[in-house]
Amino acid sequence: MPNSPESERGEAGSTATEGGSLAVEQQPDLAVQLAETELRHKRALADLDNYRKRAQREIDRRVDESREMLLREWLEVSDSVDRALRMEPTGPAAERLRAVLEQIEAILGRQGVRRIGEVGEAFDPHLHEAVGVREADEVAPGTVVEVARSGFSVGDRVMRPAQVVVSRAGPGDG
Repeated sequence: MPNSPESERGEAGSTATEGGSLAVEQQPDLAVQLAETELRHKRALADLDNYRKRAQREIDRRVDESREMLLREWLEVSDSVDRALRMEPTGPAAERLRAVLEQIEAILGRQGVRRIGEVGEAFDPHLHEAVGVREADEVAPGTVVEVARSGFSVGDRVMRPAQVVVSRAGPGDG
């Protein structure tokens, strides 16, 4: 009686029981899979967050580089006006050039650029580039006695060191 209703019930009953126990056996596997999936999800979110941070740092770096490149070009314009003023320090043209130079320096100042290198400062190789040495008895050795070209910084970063002439002790000073 392999095809009898009782045998079908028995097979169906055993299949249901096996199916029920199979579902119970699969539950721990599903919990492990769920935990693994949640872990992969958290890792993917962390990777995405790290990617966003890296991308933002790269954008910031490129913006800073572009900004500095533009500011360097303005420094060249400032240098040109400054040289013109040194050639002709008086007269109506000099007054107009001074006004232009003040305007350029105001623009640079609003961008956080500040001039470095003043006569009387102690020589600092991080801020100054020595382009000459002069004997000077009236100031201590290592003092800036002339600024050949101004330097500039933005924040803590030196964009261009000041080119300076530095004092040294005279022959009788030792």
